[in-house]
Order: sequence, then structure tokens, then C-alpha cells
Amino acid sequence: MRTAPTILHLDMDAFYASAEQAAKPSLRGKAVVVGGLGPRGVVATASYEARVFGVRSAMPMAQARRLAPNAAYLVPRFAFYRSISEQVMGLLHTLSPLVEPLSLDEAFVDLEAGDAAWDEASARLVGERLRADIRGLTGLTGSVGLAACKMLAKIASEEAKPDGLVVIEPGTERALLEPMPVRILPGVGPATGDHLRRAGITTVGDIAEAGEDELVRLLGKAHGHALYAMALARDDRPVVAEREAKSVSVEDTYDVDIHDRIRVGTEVGRLADRCVRRLRAAGLSGRTIVLKVRRYDFSTLTRSETLRGPTDDPAVVREAAARLLESVDTTGGVRLLGVGVSGLADYTQEDLFAQAAGERERESGQTDEPEELPVERQTAPVERRWPAGHDVRHAEFGHGWVQGSGLGRVTVRFETPGSQPGRVRTFRVDDPDLEPADPLPLVPLIAEGAQEQVAGEPSYASSEPASLPKSWSASSKADGGAMSRP
Repeated sequence: MRTAPTILHLDMDAFYASAEQAAKPSLRGKAVVVGGLGPRGVVATASYEARVFGVRSAMPMAQARRLAPNAAYLVPRFAFYRSISEQVMGLLHTLSPLVEPLSLDEAFVDLEAGDAAWDEASARLVGERLRADIRGLTGLTGSVGLAACKMLAKIASEEAKPDGLVVIEPGTERALLEPMPVRILPGVGPATGDHLRRAGITTVGDIAEAGEDELVRLLGKAHGHALYAMALARDDRPVVAEREAKSVSVEDTYDVDIHDRIRVGTEVGRLADRCVRRLRAAGLSGRTIVLKVRRYDFSTLTRSETLRGPTDDPAVVREAAARLLESVDTTGGVRLLGVGVSGLADYTQEDLFAQAAGERERESGQTDEPEELPVERQTAPVERRWPAGHDVRHAEFGHGWVQGSGLGRVTVRFETPGSQPGRVRTFRVDDPDLEPADPLPLVPLIAEGAQEQVAGEPSYASSEPASLPKSWSASSKADGGAMSRP
């Protein structure tokens, strides 16, 4: 086990909420809550200003609204967050080939593997530069923990929040861990924590004092051994560069239970299409289609079907999901639906759908031409939805974001990341001059070759992942070997 603090853990601060505040000048310094806004929605992220009122991630949105009724409540913009994450991960990959992303906003980095750091001083220097370059590239802040192992690096980043850096120096690990609650250790959830508490074990120091045999007796051999080792600050888990995806899935929770069987089928088809889009974006295909149904009484059913070979064809996935739905009773109402694909591969069996379609045609005598719906069966145009927090553009007023909508009206605040807080205007939801827009990048473009400035708006950099800022390479050279072993 290494002794130098060369494992880095980065955790972006209140990532979704901070990104929204950076994009919306009128929300800076104010309480912002991002998540599902329906009666059954949950909080994805709360800004630090909202946390003052007790709002936390995974909290029911209804409870958050009671605690912070004046906060701004926004629907997540995952494509926007993903673009920022790609920029941040790009910075990490310049430090080491061993980068282990845990989510969009956090990752481990083995600095020693990239020869970026080898002792406390060089690791601290890398951490400080990384924080500065994240701010320069994205306008956001991240907290950095540095330690000799993954467990301690993550604990250090928690101690560093918000916008800080903590290095756990060699030899201080046990003293740091002893007074901490047992839940700080990986693998100790609510159930394990309660079990240990009933045995009189509430701190990490209590675990070390209880001894390995007692931990094995309480928790079993594997869990007991692992937990005792971590209580002694031993964690040999390596930083793993690539995590193999086991499945791809999407799901939706509905504000009101769905009772109509046709509507349920339509939702399953829509989820299947979304799932396939994720598959294709990852360059994957899969053999096993999984349907998840949570009914009105909170009972959750899963059904699966394994195909003859992997596919990324939306028609195949839709049909398989529809077949699985036929075996589920939804008469009492449905709260949640999900469609997933597992048994992933990086190739596709192209003839799956053709073979399946051919079999159906032989059985039914139908052709593959789609049937045109009679006029009376065609659906009416769907009213456009304007999710709170999402970007829009108006032909006259330019770029803005949705503050809220309802009763046939949508309220928009017109501002950009580099502007002053903007004015608010209200329009009909079907106003032809108003349309959805792509998010604007958060940081102004200052490099040579900048794009032409849009009339009436500041110029911004591309939202595509950016290369390492010039300040990184310049500062590393100026420090005379900070980036290379002496």
C-alpha cells in the first residue's frame, strides 16, 4: 500500500445547482433546487443557499418546497451538465491515464500512475492547479481530497467542501478516522449502521477497538474483514480507468397514476426509444430487454426477455418491451415505468428485426408498409411543454430561460451567463416566436479565433469539451519540474 497522498478525489460542489446559478445571473447567491418538480419528484441537487433551510439530495420535492418555499425549483438539464462534466474529465485525463469517474461530478485519479505527483508537496500543487483550472474552464468550483488510498481521498474531499482542498498526511490517518461515525466508511449503509449501533459501535474507533473477530461475527466474513481493514485506514482498491457498463436503462415516475392501458403502452414505447438513444450514444447494443413496473401499491415488478443476439434497433426493443408489458397487470394504476437493456456488447446483430418482421408477416399476411391512421384516429397536436429552467430563444428578445408555465402561459427571464440579471416577460405557450434553445457555455471565449459575437449577446466558447488551459502548461514549466519527477 502506498504512503504518499497521490490518490486524488474530485467532487464538484453542488454540481447541478451551481451550473444553473452560473448560467442564470438572477439566481446567483440564491437558493436553487434541481430535481423532479411533480408531487412525487425528488431533489437531485440543492445549492448551498438551499441547504441552509435543510434541503438535501434525495429528499422528496414536496418536503423541500415546505422547507424553502422561496427557492428556485428547476428541471434538470442533463445534456448541459454532461457537457461540463466532459470538460472537467478532460482535465483529469491530462494528469493520469488512471481516471475513475463515479458520476458526472466526481472521480478518482491516480496521480502517481501519470507521474504527476509522488509526494505530499507535488500532490498538493497538482490539486490546487486543478481547482484553479476547473474554475477557469467552466466557471464552477470543485473540492479536492488527496490521500494514500481511495477511501481517505473521498473523506478528504468531503472535509474540503465547498471549494477547498484537504490533504491527509501520512501517519495521521488513524487519528483522523477514529472519532468519525461508522457511516463514513464505504459499505456502511443505514441497515449496517443500525446493526453496529445496537452492538454499541458508533464510531470508526469503536470498530478498531472491537476487533476483527467481533466484526466478522456481527457482519459476516467478507464484510467484517473489509470493514475492519478500512477502520485501520487500509484500502487497497485500485483506481480503475474503465468501468464496464452492465446495463443501460431509463425510467419515469408519474405525478398521477396511469390507469389507461393504451397510455401505459405508449409510455413504454417512448422509454424504449430513449433507452436505445443512450445505447447508441455509448456505442453499445444488448441482448436482454428489461421492463420495470411500479404499481399503485408500490409493488415493483420486473420482466425480461433475452433475444438471439445483441441489438440497438428501437423497433426491436419497443416490441420486446411491449410483449413484456402484456404479462403485467396494470389495472390498479402505474406509478413508475422503466425500460432497460443488459447483456451489452459493442456489436449489433443486424438481421434481428428483419427476421422477426418476416416471421410476423408470414403469420399474418401483412406487409411492412405502415398503416396510415384514418383522420378521426389521428391525435391532435400536443401542447408544447416548457420545463422550468430550460433554455429558450425568442425572435425579438433573444436567449432566456423558463421561470415557470401554466394556464396557457410561459414566463421567461431573458439573460445569459455573462449578462446582468435579465427582465421577465410572459408569453402564450404556443407563441410562434418562442422556441426551445441549446444552453450557452458558462465561460466567455477569450482565446484567439473566437466565434463571431451574436448581436446583443456576449460571445461564448463552444460547449464541446475543451483542451487543457494554457495556464496549466505554462505554470508547470515555470515551477521547474512540478509536473515531472526530479
